Amino acid sequence: MPESAPSSRRIAVYSGTFDPLTLGHEDVVRRAAGLFDELILAVAIAHHKKTRFSLQERMEMAAEAMAGLPVRVLPFDGLIMEFCREQGACAVVRGIRNMTDFDYEAQMAAMNRKLLPAVETVFLLPQAELQCISSTLVREISTLGGDVSQMVRPGVADRLKPRPLQA
Repeated sequence: MPESAPSSRRIAVYSGTFDPLTLGHEDVVRRAAGLFDELILAVAIAHHKKTRFSLQERMEMAAEAMAGLPVRVLPFDGLIMEFCREQGACAVVRGIRNMTDFDYEAQMAAMNRKLLPAVETVFLLPQAELQCISSTLVREISTLGGDVSQMVRPGVADRLKPRPLQA
């Protein structure tokens, strides 16, 4: 699809490693799904990061969370703008919790505009009570034995429980 002729359907992509998917992510997904004809939750393969969960596990958790929503869950690798081009997306959705996120995401949006000007970046803030949640903090709290039940859905909390070492 040419850069200058986006699909008549308004397709948006919300990408991340989602390691794990939090209630904040889910809030952004629900709201973004209402703004576009189609929303794709793009789960990054993330070669550059060491993830707690495998791609398959992250895809499964995302699919469980998206059940009943008009959202497709797909893996992606490489540049998000290339993925957007392949999917015919007109927008990238980014969740921002604070000014630190905004500074980083604004820089990324500007760079993405250089790569693919036809794709807009849309920033959404999660509900106030969810803005303190990050996947990194959820993993750390869980690793230290803390309760993450108010930060992730029950199936994710169960997967975060410490696992016995493999022999």
